[in-house]
Amino acid sequence: MARIILVDDEPIAAQIAAGALAKAGYAVGWIDNGAEALQVMRRRPPDLAILDCMMPGMSGVQLLHQMRIDMKLCGVPVLMLTARTSARDEAIAFGAGAGDYLTKPFDPDLLVGRVDALLYRERTLGRMAG
Repeated sequence: MARIILVDDEPIAAQIAAGALAKAGYAVGWIDNGAEALQVMRRRPPDLAILDCMMPGMSGVQLLHQMRIDMKLCGVPVLMLTARTSARDEAIAFGAGAGDYLTKPFDPDLLVGRVDALLYRERTLGRMAG
């Protein structure tokens, strides 16, 4: 069972996402701020991270930058889940190292499908590299 960390300061969106992922068989931990999430991930890296772009303190993109320079976290796949809908915001997230980008409001089934695809891609590329 893959372990996912969900970092979002919106409780309703986080509950919907976590519920859909748990129903799909994933172990999901929810944290509502980027700084705490970074500390938790450094202690035990997840199989995948879902980050909201807009959070007080450390934004999702800032958290992603920190993950990509950390040897323990640089390979963790990241899906950005955000209300930011502009092509520029999406380009910034991909440029920072996001593997996928999904806008809110979101379809829970689509979120699960995107997570499945990211994890499949990670397993497949990992096998090819190893």
